[in-house]
Amino acid sequence: MDEGCAGAEDIEIYQGQASPLPSGVPAYKVDVVNRCLGGELDGGDCAIAGIHVRCGWFSSVSLVDPRRFRRLGHDDCLLNDGRPLLGGETVSFEYANSFKYDLSVRVATCVDPTASP
Repeated sequence: MDEGCAGAEDIEIYQGQASPLPSGVPAYKVDVVNRCLGGELDGGDCAIAGIHVRCGWFSSVSLVDPRRFRRLGHDDCLLNDGRPLLGGETVSFEYANSFKYDLSVRVATCVDPTASP
């Protein structure tokens, strides 16, 4: 695709503490950001889709919207239902578990945001 898009290298995952559940189970807020800024006139060269995250046996005590983040198999979670994340966009979700998962981008593909799915 365009030289402005680096795929997985452009995706950053930030995790922090969120308010624990009433039961006391720790909760975590996750922000996944497309750091690609692209050209000034055409930010579309930074659309990244098919973002798969290394996530172990991810599970959550509280429901995570599966359109935002869901486990497909061991160490393979899909972000944003596979849809493109444009340059500068963020997808956020919270999960609750007794420990924090080590999340990292496994694969992500630069796409043309104007192409039909």
